[in-house]
Order: sequence, then C-alpha cells, then structure tokens
Amino acid sequence: MRVMEGRSHISPEVLARYAADAAADVPGVHTKQRRGAKVAGGGVEVHVVVDYGENIPAVAAAVQQRVSDYLAQMADARPGTVHVVVDDVQRR
Repeated sequence: MRVMEGRSHISPEVLARYAADAAADVPGVHTKQRRGAKVAGGGVEVHVVVDYGENIPAVAAAVQQRVSDYLAQMADARPGTVHVVVDDVQRR
C-alpha cells in the first residue's frame, strides 16, 4: 500500500461554520445564522443568543471549550482565541 503525502487547506468560511455548529451544541445557546462566527488571524469570534436564566459566563466558557475541541477534532486546528459575543438573551 502506498502512502500519499500532501497538504490540505480548509477555508476560514468552513472553519467558521464548524465553530458556529459547535457553539449551537452547547445547551442554552443558539447562533445567529447571519453572523454565526468568523475566523481570522488564528482566532475565532462566535456570536450567540443565550436562553434567559442561563449563567452567561458559564455558557460562554462552555462555548469556548466546545469550539476549541470541535475544531481540533474536525480540522486539526486549535484556535489561539475563541471570543464569544452574546448578541441577545431570549426567553424560550
């Protein structure tokens, strides 16, 4: 069996989509599809909506961890920073 060698590149748009999907996996969090996330300069910025009554600092920390772990698993990329922007708090 031959081993293939090479490199691949994952666009920032795809990484941003992964980040938005990962953030939405955290209980009490929803992402805004228009803004979702962006990747630039080794960092990620994720825009979220948090359910009313959730502990925002705890939710933000969970989003940071989930996004970082998910990008490492799916794309072998670990962002230097994950900034969580809470755009809104909503009652469900």
